[in-house]
Amino acid sequence: MKQQDRTFSSFSPRSPRWSALMLMAAVAVLAGCASPNTRAPVEDRRNPPAKPAPTASATIVVPGSVITEASPVKPQPGIENAGKPGYYTVKAGDTLIRIALDNGQPWRDVGRWNGLDNPNLIEVGQVLRVVPPNVDPTVATVKPVTAAGRVESRTLDGKPVAAAPSAAGSNAPPAAMPATTAAAPPAASRDGDEGLDWMWPANGPVATAFDDVKSKGLAISGKAGDPVFAAADGRVVYAGAGLRGYGNLIIVKHNATYLTAYAHNQTLLVKEEQAVRRGQKIAEMGASDAERVQLHFEIRRQGKPIDPAKLLPPR
Repeated sequence: MKQQDRTFSSFSPRSPRWSALMLMAAVAVLAGCASPNTRAPVEDRRNPPAKPAPTASATIVVPGSVITEASPVKPQPGIENAGKPGYYTVKAGDTLIRIALDNGQPWRDVGRWNGLDNPNLIEVGQVLRVVPPNVDPTVATVKPVTAAGRVESRTLDGKPVAAAPSAAGSNAPPAAMPATTAAAPPAASRDGDEGLDWMWPANGPVATAFDDVKSKGLAISGKAGDPVFAAADGRVVYAGAGLRGYGNLIIVKHNATYLTAYAHNQTLLVKEEQAVRRGQKIAEMGASDAERVQLHFEIRRQGKPIDPAKLLPPR
């Protein structure tokens, strides 16, 4: 029994024999690692395994989510015509009525030429046709003259409107004017007005002269309810309050070149597509979208405002 105890005690962790044994074991392990016959595992990178192909998956866009990949931008309608004569690129704040007015066209025609189901839905950058499809915008319009010496006024869609007699009109007695028409002496035709006989659209004094930057027309003073007359024969192409800054507005197209605008009215007495005669009462003066009662009157030549005083007869 004592012999066995001495044997176990000789291998106690604190005994010299135990320490020597541990040292020999460590030397043997180091020798094995340094042996040329023992190799550490090496990963072969010459032919790496092919990565699995990504599977196709549908992209689901959740409202409010952030899309990290760039999506293709949808081109605006008509972008291929940008910059061409007879076309207009929509800008921020534009409306179809404003675009039509600035290009001397009925807004319904512009909507039809561009296939607009809803004229209120136009986009910034969209390119709109602002001349009829059968008209070359690079060719000047030539006014047709009839054999009787009358200028036949036509709209851009080819529909004739009542022609105004020239200064040397025929000897036939004039037709009786309706009760809502103001009697006015015929005005002599002036150069560039295509034979239209112009008259003043209201009887009041001019409060503000023409300015091609600010007013773009004449401001004629008066009282609420005063009559507003058509300045020449034509066709109503707009009657409403859809153009900001003009209030209750009437736009009359006289021929392929001229249209007139009558703004800030209290009451409108005509409707779109209605033919009107020179001197016919078409509205009553008011202050809609204005600081005071007045008639804002514009004459536009091919959509560009010109000074009405250059065409209206002297008072």
